[in-house]
Amino acid sequence: MYKFTRFFHTFLLLIITITGTFALSLEDKYASYVYVFNEFDVDESYLYDDAFISFVQKNEKQLKRFYRRSLERGERLLPMMQGKLMEEGVSDLFIYLSMIESGFNTDIVSSKKAVGLWQFMPATAKDYDLVVCQNYDERCDAKSATVAAVKHLNRLYKVFGKWYLAAMAYNCGEGCVMKAIKRAHTDEISILTDDKLKYLPKETRDYIKKILLIAMIGENSLVGLDEVVESKNQLVEVEIEGSSSLNKIATLIKMDDKELKQLNPHIDVMQKNSFYKITIPIEKIYAFYLRYELPIVEKLEKSHMITHRVVWGDTLEILAKKYETDMDEIRVANHLEYPFLTLDTLLVIPITQIVFEKLSQ
Repeated sequence: MYKFTRFFHTFLLLIITITGTFALSLEDKYASYVYVFNEFDVDESYLYDDAFISFVQKNEKQLKRFYRRSLERGERLLPMMQGKLMEEGVSDLFIYLSMIESGFNTDIVSSKKAVGLWQFMPATAKDYDLVVCQNYDERCDAKSATVAAVKHLNRLYKVFGKWYLAAMAYNCGEGCVMKAIKRAHTDEISILTDDKLKYLPKETRDYIKKILLIAMIGENSLVGLDEVVESKNQLVEVEIEGSSSLNKIATLIKMDDKELKQLNPHIDVMQKNSFYKITIPIEKIYAFYLRYELPIVEKLEKSHMITHRVVWGDTLEILAKKYETDMDEIRVANHLEYPFLTLDTLLVIPITQIVFEKLSQ
């Protein structure tokens, strides 16, 4: 009887621990998923895919540690890499593809003889004019390899038309992905990554899941949500237009409207052309800025987002002039409480289609 009671208590404790660990939904835990999925052309519904949820639960701790180690190793390379990606119209979130490939180790060699930040095989390196010889391997040169990787990714995107398919093809090859799409009669990510249907090799099914998860981890970290979302008791203030309503905000951030109203008893009737501060749970902050602010940005024809790493001398005014945008839009997009910038932080800059095209030239 004692053994059974002890076993029951142990089992109950295990269940409570597991329940507590995954008490937060992925939507709350990784609010950055909206931005990440959009950049990779992945439908938001994939967050609720059983295979993806299972993968996150099994791998998030390990990938969080891997993310921190990789970031320390590659921190000085990131501005250059992100710049080269964005110059050619590739999302700077593809730095996470490089992170998964190499951990930002410039001279790493795989068991298949792939080399460098972007893990080029000799044949692919030759296709993009990278020098590979006995005395010199340009795959180990961060700048040259990144330029080649951008060209390769753009070419794959032209073939498949979706960035997640380009990422998959980067891993297993164009023919492999084309064959999988043909067999599946669809290019839906949930079908192609299904572990029972096995249209793609397991390595590739896990590969795209790793990229998405580590991008969610990284983007959460950039806005300070990597640790604080573990608690649902923390609150933050955001600013809304008077023409909005709490019901509308609750719908946008997928929150119960009664709960939101309880957090904001001071909000009753709001006047148009005025601004009000409301309180929301901190795990909803990313969803708020992506879903609430972006429609405002779109009305102002700021249809694109790029990133900018703060350097010495940068101010909101200088960045607004540089990117032909508005200081308040930069402040709101990055939820800056004060108009001061911190050196080496990464900002999201809303820009117009025209400016985006200029930067892409």
